[in-house]
Amino acid sequence: MTRVRRGYTARRRRTKMRLFASSSRGAYSRLIRTITQQKMRAFVSAYRDRGRQKRDFRRLWITRINAVTRENEVSYSYSRLIHNLYKRQLLLNRKIPAQIAILNKNCLCIISKGLSNKRDYKIIYRNG
Repeated sequence: MTRVRRGYTARRRRTKMRLFASSSRGAYSRLIRTITQQKMRAFVSAYRDRGRQKRDFRRLWITRINAVTRENEVSYSYSRLIHNLYKRQLLLNRKIPAQIAILNKNCLCIISKGLSNKRDYKIIYRNG
């Protein structure tokens, strides 16, 4: 019986794995078992950190907005700003005021002072 040369499929699979781990150092880029373990670990970290990234960005935006609102003369905090935005039905996510805070602090101060006025604005809804 003739000798069968095996391994085409396995070799193709392993080269795919090596391409995934080509940026790693040492055994993590050379040995198949460690590459497999590293790949599983990387996927777990990527899945976990996609959720964590959303949390971290929201915390960053809140910190930026709070820093700018406390900086001006009015003793005004982030929570009051967001409360007044909801009260006036200006539903903005935290990303937009954070970008305004970075690019133009005065604009966010004007917005916060305009919201803090005691007058209630009536919103008129029109049909059609």
